[in-house]
Amino acid sequence: MRGKRSKAYRKLMSQYNISFGFREPYQVLVDAEILKDADRFKMDLVGGLERTLQGQVKPMITQCSIRHLYALSGSEFPGKDQIIDLAKRFERRRCNHHELEQPLSERECLEAVIIHNGENKHRYCVATQGGDVRAMLRAIPGVPLIYINRSVMIMEPMAPISAMKRERGEREKFRAGIIDTRPKAGAKRKRLPEKEGEGDGEVEVGAGAGDEEGEEEQEEKKKRKRKGPKGPNPLSVKKKKKSLPKPVTPKPADAPKSEASKPAGSGESTKGADNKEKKRKRKHKSAKTDGTPIEAKDGSGLQA
Repeated sequence: MRGKRSKAYRKLMSQYNISFGFREPYQVLVDAEILKDADRFKMDLVGGLERTLQGQVKPMITQCSIRHLYALSGSEFPGKDQIIDLAKRFERRRCNHHELEQPLSERECLEAVIIHNGENKHRYCVATQGGDVRAMLRAIPGVPLIYINRSVMIMEPMAPISAMKRERGEREKFRAGIIDTRPKAGAKRKRLPEKEGEGDGEVEVGAGAGDEEGEEEQEEKKKRKRKGPKGPNPLSVKKKKKSLPKPVTPKPADAPKSEASKPAGSGESTKGADNKEKKRKRKHKSAKTDGTPIEAKDGSGLQA
């Protein structure tokens, strides 16, 4: 349970830091009642405040609270001197009520010290056991409240008015961020050359900070990714089957070559080949091999 509580307190203090500007060491106003309860439960008040606020603390006490401690009776509070010694170690917060004959009540004194124009101007954290004091401070935005319950130090959750102010501040920051990113009227974008070597490209220059805004917008557009339909997961897609090459049937060696298969750049044309075949004379079967003239039917002799 202690871990959950410390985590919640850390988150709560980070919200106070962001929305209301709290910083370490936290200024903690303590009253006389919480000092008496811490002495009764034998608690380390400063250590408990540091564990609750998740950081260094600067305890403070008002002059009226010190006067209330001096007014205690020794019979009712035997540890009166110890309580006063502890209170003297804290920083004294001047409330300017020491001129009065009787000190003001804790509620009136803290109200005068903390509230300025309806706000917690000095960013005080308040550690008090008075229920009426905490009820009064819940109406002020940005006041962390701490009290002791059965020897356990507890910090109250953020009050509704503080939560509303925090949400309003977040919306204003969001709107301011949107307005700042919009291009201002009259500002022109800077046109950069497409290639690195083109140094003489036309450049449109605007007045003032328009050039810087144009460059920033171009960089933002480059960083942005286009939103669109995404392709399928390549690991889940079935791979296409590779088509096998068709088997080549070998041609027989005795097959005649077609005319188209002949090279087009050959020196002999088909017509020349036909003429040569025509010019060749067919030898007669009865021709002699020794070169003697063959006698024709008509009796004319052919000379070799």
